[in-house]
Amino acid sequence: MINEGIVNVSYIIATILFILALGGLSNQETARRGNWYGIIGMAIALLATVFGEVTAQYDKLIVALLVGGSVGLILARRVQMTQMPELVAILHSLVGLAAVAVGFANFMDPGRLAHYAGVELTIHDIETYIGVLIGAVTFSGSVIAFGKLSGRIGGSPLILPARHWFNLLLLLGSIWYGYEFVVQSAAGGGVTPLIIMTVLALLFGIHMVMAIGGADMPVVVSMLNSYSGWAASATGFMLENDLLIVTGALVGSSGAILSYIMCRAMNRRFLAVIAGGFGTGGGTPASSGGEDQGEVIPVDPQETAALLAGAKEVMIIPGYGMAVAQAQHTVFEITRTLRENGVNVRFGIHPVAGRMPGHMNVLLAEARVPYDIVFEMDEVNEDFPDIDVSVVIGANDIVNPSALTDPDSPIAGMPVLECWKGTTSIVLKRSMATGYAGVQNPLFFLDNTRMLFGDAKATLDEVLKAL
Repeated sequence: MINEGIVNVSYIIATILFILALGGLSNQETARRGNWYGIIGMAIALLATVFGEVTAQYDKLIVALLVGGSVGLILARRVQMTQMPELVAILHSLVGLAAVAVGFANFMDPGRLAHYAGVELTIHDIETYIGVLIGAVTFSGSVIAFGKLSGRIGGSPLILPARHWFNLLLLLGSIWYGYEFVVQSAAGGGVTPLIIMTVLALLFGIHMVMAIGGADMPVVVSMLNSYSGWAASATGFMLENDLLIVTGALVGSSGAILSYIMCRAMNRRFLAVIAGGFGTGGGTPASSGGEDQGEVIPVDPQETAALLAGAKEVMIIPGYGMAVAQAQHTVFEITRTLRENGVNVRFGIHPVAGRMPGHMNVLLAEARVPYDIVFEMDEVNEDFPDIDVSVVIGANDIVNPSALTDPDSPIAGMPVLECWKGTTSIVLKRSMATGYAGVQNPLFFLDNTRMLFGDAKATLDEVLKAL
């Protein structure tokens, strides 16, 4: 067992590495280095905790580490890039579940009343209560988010009558039972109000995410990321572990900032996100959008290749359809071929393209698309009038003109990539089905839009062959 001074120094080093990891992950060129900072920081933190804080039960700890490490390795090898959003969601649920388990174990510690008394006991009980509360909301909300992202639960929002009153009752109930918990805990009780609050928090997490429209799932992922961080930070207060407090605060605050960025990108209010029922245009479910808006103009791979070969400026706009088809590698080959023939190819990435923040960037990085031709929406939106061909791969809501023209649309006010201002837009889709927000896209029916139907990878393979 190492002494306390070495443990504290190790925790400080780990904290610095975690901060460097966040800084590295903010940029594509430094993301790999940021990952390594995080890995090394976590390894140092784990070793310092095992050899500096743990005093007994090493056999159980080793078993737990082996089981958890094995599960993590298996998941990391088996999970496809298209499944990354639901993997992130289910990992958030594990953080929440851990916070709940630690909270109950900490409360039931026989030496708790001997160690804390008076005001200290009250503060410790509040820390435990908040940790369990946030953890339970994170756990149930993340499980529902996993179900929505994986298709096991429908993407349409579940809008209950008087849902905001229901949320308010759950909040007031949690506050009341928090008071009861603190009062009863001082007298040696408190289990019943803690269990009741946990049930209320689980219900709130379920209801909150079930009320979310599919278009706003990227916001939910980042929001749950923030919740998991605060749950971990509350657990750190329970255990008096400074590193866990700081690490949880880093995750919680960065997740909150990311949620704010996502909300701004989708023209949503952050408080409306927390209240639930967002992504539904004023609280009403999105319409199916199946109304007839005119005729579409289909195009085949050979015509697509001819349009691309004859262009000087090409903008590629990837969406979730590219992830599903796993077409990113073919997209890279097409990009390389066009650039070798003097065509200026760029990628326009919407902040909420895909099912989680950065989803498209990860896929393009996996396919080794050069970072210097990948741009955010704000960097390229003004350039579309000069674009000869825009290629929209499996995206719908992020290129929907009705976000700017239809005030009654569920995505009204959301900034979108304005590809229709270019000379020609080629949209790759399997069918005319609506996007995740459930609204039809007028872009498909414009005179300068061509629809390339079929599996994105299969059709792009044909385009590459023709090129």
